[in-house]
Amino acid sequence: METVITVAVIILMIVAGMRMIHLLNAQHDERIAAFPYSEALRGSGRRSRPNRQPTEPTEPPVATHHEHRAGGRR
Repeated sequence: METVITVAVIILMIVAGMRMIHLLNAQHDERIAAFPYSEALRGSGRRSRPNRQPTEPTEPPVATHHEHRAGGRR
């Protein structure tokens, strides 16, 4: 008898999870249909524009006058 109750509870939990996922997907689809070409929502963690700054410098660093003088005195 306990096994039947356990299996029934597991099946009910699976059905409840499936229903919740279905409702969340329907809500998401409605939101997309309402604003098909809008930008990402503010505060969602996404940037609206990509960062256009290079991650590495394109030119080697230029030595300053002080570094040239210190290197020649060894």
